[in-house]
Amino acid sequence: MPIATISAPYTVAGCAFTPPTGNGPCVTAQWVVGAARVTSEGQPLAILTGTATCTPTGTPLVPVGAQTRALAT
Repeated sequence: MPIATISAPYTVAGCAFTPPTGNGPCVTAQWVVGAARVTSEGQPLAILTGTATCTPTGTPLVPVGAQTRALAT
């Protein structure tokens, strides 16, 4: 399974959240904080305990699934 880094925005699927201001639902999310010591091609990996912000709502991203291990060669 490919890894995910924090370098690019990711598409959000299945967002049912619509904030009171009407600027939703979430379309993309950008990771702000990823893995502290694990990188791929110089970019930190996106991890479940990291921080990501959704656009256009500005709400935190709540990931629902991810791989649990990465192997290095």
